Amino acid sequence: MRIERLTSTRSAPEVLRCLAAATTRLGLPPPAALTGDWFGSRAVIAPSVAVEPVDPSGVFDVGPAAGSDAVGGGWIGYLSYPDPGRDGAAPRIPEAAGGWTDHVVRLDADGIWWYESVSGAAAPEWLLDALVVDPPPSRCHVEWGAADRDAHREGVLACLAAIAAGEVYQACVCTQLVGTVTGSPVDFFADAVARTSPARAAFVGGDWGAVVSLSPELFLRRVGATVTSSPIKGTLPLTESPSTLRDSVKDVAENVMIVDLVRNDLGRIAVTGSVTVPELLVVRRAPGVWHLVSTVAARVDPDLPMSALLDATFPPASVTGTPKARARELLRTWEPVRRGIYCGTVGLASPIAGTELNVAIRTVEFDGTGGAVLGVGGGITADSDPDGEWAECLHKAAPVVNGSVAGAQHRVVELAP
Repeated sequence: MRIERLTSTRSAPEVLRCLAAATTRLGLPPPAALTGDWFGSRAVIAPSVAVEPVDPSGVFDVGPAAGSDAVGGGWIGYLSYPDPGRDGAAPRIPEAAGGWTDHVVRLDADGIWWYESVSGAAAPEWLLDALVVDPPPSRCHVEWGAADRDAHREGVLACLAAIAAGEVYQACVCTQLVGTVTGSPVDFFADAVARTSPARAAFVGGDWGAVVSLSPELFLRRVGATVTSSPIKGTLPLTESPSTLRDSVKDVAENVMIVDLVRNDLGRIAVTGSVTVPELLVVRRAPGVWHLVSTVAARVDPDLPMSALLDATFPPASVTGTPKARARELLRTWEPVRRGIYCGTVGLASPIAGTELNVAIRTVEFDGTGGAVLGVGGGITADSDPDGEWAECLHKAAPVVNGSVAGAQHRVVELAP
């Protein structure tokens, strides 16, 4: 292991832009980045990593880690939501992709940058040079179309009918915006992070396209024998009082149902009696909205394969429904198109620091040919109002959609008339 302090005082978005410019100039694979609150740090960036398509069963397959303040490197990538939509169309980008990096630059909680290498290799000269060179000005523009409000309403009404019939208690019904891209996805990500500071933001890219995740939600954290998950259910715009969210019967019920589902998922592979709920119904701020957040923890066998943990818990409980299997079956018929990376997961598995994965909400899928897709949705319960659920989609999408031009005055885009 090698750790060296760096002298850079740039922000995480600035460092990412510097590295992206350098890798483009040198013909290297692009950087990948985690920003916000990852591994107790403000940012973890792989300066150059070949993120390539992989079998979904092999993602984040790194041995157990005892935990460390340093990250050092590891496997970084994503896993898409596995189910098709009603149209049965194939995935737009690979279902899973990732790659190994033996070094990272990390911005710690005190604002200090570190170079870390699990192999012990010194920092490459090109990396050090890149951090002191201002990248050329660049920006990304996405021209968003309108989402299908009528189709979303039909899905919500179908879900309400299924709840009334006793088929499900709750389900997450989603819609999509499709856009046309001019510029680089890394600029879209860097601009969005600089504006909104999401807690669980992530960027990975390659020849196949890119994933820009501006997520506020932790799917799984695994360090040694301890696994935690912090599902989000319940949303209000920041213009509302946070106490209104905590007092909302609908939002509290939605959150508690998903907490029970996470307890059930983790209970399938946890040490008997070890599943706990250390946080329940905490109101937290996210870009544009208040969220209701809980945390579930469990102990597992340290040698449990990551594939077994994901088999038990993926896709994340907060983006499916209860009961999970039936909700997923019905969502395939209610939602017109495949979610893709939206509602999947992005993250890093480090051999020394452990594994941290987000829930890929507030996430844009770039297909590599000039197309972009943004998914938004919300949990439906018995007392949901279709118009209220549509408004929640608007609140969630606004921080992503309305800032899609870096460094310029943006047009405000609505999801649909």
